[in-house]
Amino acid sequence: MDDSAFKSQLAGLIPHLRAFARNLCGDPILADDLAQDAMLKAWEGRSAYREGTNMKAWCFTILRNVFYSEKRRSWRVQALEPATAEAVLVAWDDPTAALDLLTLRHALQCLPVDQREALILVGAGAMSYEEAAGICQCAVGTVKSRVNRARRELMDLLERRVSPRPCERRMRASDAFEDLMGQVAELAGSRV
Repeated sequence: MDDSAFKSQLAGLIPHLRAFARNLCGDPILADDLAQDAMLKAWEGRSAYREGTNMKAWCFTILRNVFYSEKRRSWRVQALEPATAEAVLVAWDDPTAALDLLTLRHALQCLPVDQREALILVGAGAMSYEEAAGICQCAVGTVKSRVNRARRELMDLLERRVSPRPCERRMRASDAFEDLMGQVAELAGSRV
């Protein structure tokens, strides 16, 4: 792929990268920096991109890797003084949101693998049915059917307040979102 075609496709992904970055870090300003860093890495690594594969999934994987690299480096950052930290603390509007997300994650794990993958790619990954079909290597109608069945089953599981499977590792409620986004990146990246 020539540079101008690559740049054009990469520019078209900016809104998706910014949205994914906001979901990862929760801060719009940091999300914009994260998306820019990911786009720069994608541009620098454009020779590694294989034409005909899913560029959105490839860029999402880069963004996720940049995010985790920053998280690993963050332990070196000096902590705020207590007085400053108290001034910038922000409370969740809904203190049960993290627990609800953890319950959703547990319910997702109870779905059949093909339905779970389709729902994660389309729902959490904000991919089109066509993109998800390409990743899952099946027809668009099959993905739509899987997503529809998964949504119905998920609603049923949530109404029954499903608990985690005994074999599942225990997870903190605050980690459920990162786990879901990790599954999106893994699914998208593993099949590209």
